Order: sequence, then C-alpha cells, then structure tokens
Amino acid sequence: MPPDSDSINLTNHFLIAMPSLSDELFSRSVVFMCEHSERGALGLVINKPSDILLPRLFEKVDLLMGRDDLLNVPVFQGGPVQTERGFVLHEAIDCGDGESVYASTLSILGGLEMTTSKDVLEAMAAGAGPRKVFVTLGYASWGEGQLESEITENSWLTVEADPKLIFDAPVAERYDRAMALLGLQPWMLSPDAGHA
Repeated sequence: MPPDSDSINLTNHFLIAMPSLSDELFSRSVVFMCEHSERGALGLVINKPSDILLPRLFEKVDLLMGRDDLLNVPVFQGGPVQTERGFVLHEAIDCGDGESVYASTLSILGGLEMTTSKDVLEAMAAGAGPRKVFVTLGYASWGEGQLESEITENSWLTVEADPKLIFDAPVAERYDRAMALLGLQPWMLSPDAGHA
C-alpha cells in the first residue's frame, strides 16, 4: 500500500500539545487547524493571547474599532510565522453565491473562514462584520509530512474542533477543555503522574 493511502486530514481539528511538549511557543497550546493536505498544514494557536487588544491593532492599520463587544478582546499569538500579519478566524459569511464576502478568505471545512484581507477589519470598524471573530498575529505551519511526524512522536493529540471553544471559552480554560473533548485531563498524561 502506498504511504499516502491512509493519510489523515486534520482540517477543522484541534492539535493539543502533549504535556511533554516543552517548546516555548507550543507548550500547552491548542491549535485550530485551518488547512491540512499532503503539502503541509496551517493552524492558529487559540490560547496564547498577546498584550495587544483589538482596538490597538485597529489603530495600527488606521481604523477605529466600531464595535463595543470587541473593545476588550485580545489579539492572539497565532504562531511563529508572519507575526506582523493579521489573521481573522470567523463564522462563514455567504454573499449568496457560495463565495465569501471578503477578498482573501480561506473557507474551512466545518463552517469557519480565515480572512487575511483588511476588508474584514474595515467591516468591523464600521460596526458590522462577522459576529464571532478570533484575531491573531502570525500562524503556525508545518511542511510536508512534518505534522504527521510530530503526531507519531507523541507531541500532539488531535480532536475534531468545537467552535465554542475558540469563540466562547475563557482563554485560561481552553487547554483543559480541549483535553476534555477527548475525555482526558492534563494530569493523566503527565510523565510524573502516579509518582509520590
């Protein structure tokens, strides 16, 4: 059998860092997978807020925040790649022809979209735009076969994504709640569990 015959597609899944993953960027991370194919993978870390709030990010691109519900929402550290660039994960908005209303948008299996064009920010500045949004600077990526290798090495657990965890769960609880989707708690996987 060729190796690709049982390849997995982790689009619209969470990657949950194993407790043993000590990499500073990814320790205790939950990554929402926006795209996964034989060429590689792209995701956004959903539980590492930066010290920047959305209104400050809007100021940096010469916009004023037009929505009170987003005034105290942090911008997240989405990953180590292109950390100067914004990524907006949001519910799908269909303009009637099956296409997104925003210019540079990746439609994600499961009903979400990731937009990188300024028009989504302009809509939010005007008091409109997607109701549920998650904004990062940067993203995480893996080259061909790299993610599969890391999963084989027990660096990550995977589970189908739950949008409520991205948009509604308190940030401090996202890691534990992602583990709970698998029926696990972090201490169950700790190398020190059970030792007195």
